[in-house]
Amino acid sequence: MSPSDDPIALLTRALDQTGAVIARVRREQAGEPTPCLSWDVRTLVGHVVDEVARFAAVTGGGEERHPPSTGPDGEDWIDAYIDAAESLLKSWQRPGAFDGTVRLASGEVPAAWTFGRQVTELVLHAWDIAKATGQPTDLDPELGRYALAWGRENLTPEHRADETTGEHIGPEVPAPEDASLYEQIAAFGGRDAR
Repeated sequence: MSPSDDPIALLTRALDQTGAVIARVRREQAGEPTPCLSWDVRTLVGHVVDEVARFAAVTGGGEERHPPSTGPDGEDWIDAYIDAAESLLKSWQRPGAFDGTVRLASGEVPAAWTFGRQVTELVLHAWDIAKATGQPTDLDPELGRYALAWGRENLTPEHRADETTGEHIGPEVPAPEDASLYEQIAAFGGRDAR
């Protein structure tokens, strides 16, 4: 079965993977640096929780909030993440959710494009958090292959920016020759994969 055969199952796996990584973050790790150079673990996890909630709002027909909130504090991370993840899944399960367009801050895009972006960002941020907190970074390979393929096709230079502009997918950096799948994803997302 390819990811396009059951997109809800693919999204569920991406949400579950990211949720499992967030659940293993220890309170004392909140101030640790992350591969997202301008964010510590607290800020990155808060961003992911907030981003999933924004994904749910946009997918449900709302508009993308800007600027995003700072997200919940440490102890509320996983509960807030689970609530946002459930809302996102419900939004995609609506009849016709993959048809038409959705409104982002940058303009209207096809709903199916937004789905790919959401899965790709979840995959990349799961690696970011795992790497920052010393968790295993060899994550779900099917999700990794999907995210890397989608990213290579869709995240062209005009969809990227340096972190100093508030973006979180920077220009691609070279991956080491022996890079694992997730290290390739990290390098594609502008992170130092090692």
